Amino acid sequence: MASDLNKDFTPVTSNTMTDTVELKLREYLKMKSFRPGDALPKEIELAEALGVSRNVIREALSRLRMLGMIESRRRKGMVLASPDILQAFERVLDPLIMDDTTLRDIFELRLVLEMGLGDLLYKRLSDKDLEELEAIAASEVDKDKSFLVKNEIAFHGKLYEMTGNSTLKRFQTMLLPVFAYAIALVDKPVKGKVDHMGLVQLLKEGNKEDFKNGMWEHLKPHFDRIK
Repeated sequence: MASDLNKDFTPVTSNTMTDTVELKLREYLKMKSFRPGDALPKEIELAEALGVSRNVIREALSRLRMLGMIESRRRKGMVLASPDILQAFERVLDPLIMDDTTLRDIFELRLVLEMGLGDLLYKRLSDKDLEELEAIAASEVDKDKSFLVKNEIAFHGKLYEMTGNSTLKRFQTMLLPVFAYAIALVDKPVKGKVDHMGLVQLLKEGNKEDFKNGMWEHLKPHFDRIK
């Protein structure tokens, strides 16, 4: 196996060995078309192929392990894993440790995502989903700000759930603290020309273009705040 690797890579001599080896390992995994579950060469074989110490290889592998790209399995050793692409975001997505620019950028990302929900909603929504969404919208009459913020989150969270896309729903859940933080900075909830009940009616009677236009009117006060 080591001789096979030697054909593809020259020894690493840079002072930033761990960074370089990490990059080389990524290249190797792609070039050899490894798939999740495939066993990887042993540390000593990789070290010999790249001309570095096992400590450097071990550190580079540790980085990939932290990213969820590799894992250790009994009797198979190191194998290529299917990485959790949102795990790193979940660890750091906290409004208390983000500056205003980052919070604004993430809030804008949420706005852009919701403009495109209709394409999935009209393929997968059910009568039960519409009933639950309508109940959330109907409960918003004459409530205080804190309740309305909770309902805003509940309503839009339900929309993401209705897409049937688990990654999208999980990403929306991650955005909730940032969303709540941004809404809390406003003296009173901002409302567009189309409210939540209006969006429900569009889902019942309109098409995805109607819903997209309605969502634009619903989110317009937020877009208007973007400089």
